[in-house]
Amino acid sequence: MKLILLGAPGAGKGTQAEILSREYNIPTISTGNILRAAMKNGTPVGLKAKAFVEAGQLVPDEVIIGIIEERLAQSDCANGYILDGVPRTIPQAEAMEEKGIAVDCALSIEVADQTIIDRMSGRRTCKNCSQTFHVLFNPPKQEGVCDFCGGELTIRKDDAPETVKNRLDVYHKETEPLKAFYEQRGKLISVEGQPTIEATTAAIRKALEK
Repeated sequence: MKLILLGAPGAGKGTQAEILSREYNIPTISTGNILRAAMKNGTPVGLKAKAFVEAGQLVPDEVIIGIIEERLAQSDCANGYILDGVPRTIPQAEAMEEKGIAVDCALSIEVADQTIIDRMSGRRTCKNCSQTFHVLFNPPKQEGVCDFCGGELTIRKDDAPETVKNRLDVYHKETEPLKAFYEQRGKLISVEGQPTIEATTAAIRKALEK
């Protein structure tokens, strides 16, 4: 299964990607994580990305797609993968098609903006391994400490309410049009985000089995 997860920031894509990754035994490819890994490992494309990041610029689409290509060439992606955070725009989706990066379906998790603002203010992210928790919905076993690596949990600037509103504006303008893009290709599946993680997973499972 080759799956793209769509949805506004804070819609629960990362959490659902991890669950689906375990259930279907395929890796989750999170753009942020592989971008950081490629820069840390000093791969050719990673070094290119690093130059843009250090100059305070957005990493161009061709570099992002290059990093995804590098990652998808690894053996654990042979049976499929879940793409989380890419494509973000129609030009990125078109570039992926041109490179022959295959997608079976684009799954969009639908959540109202206000719900997302409320939800993200409770999000905590591990400084070391980037694992995310939520003070209400998915709390760590020990407050402020990552269950997985023992790292410190922090509130990312990205999760502050005013930042979230800006990110939602960008999502509606740049990323939401991807729903129409994949719908035209008969690949869009939309699922309403549910009050709990488990209920959302059940809704996704049902949608994917159709």
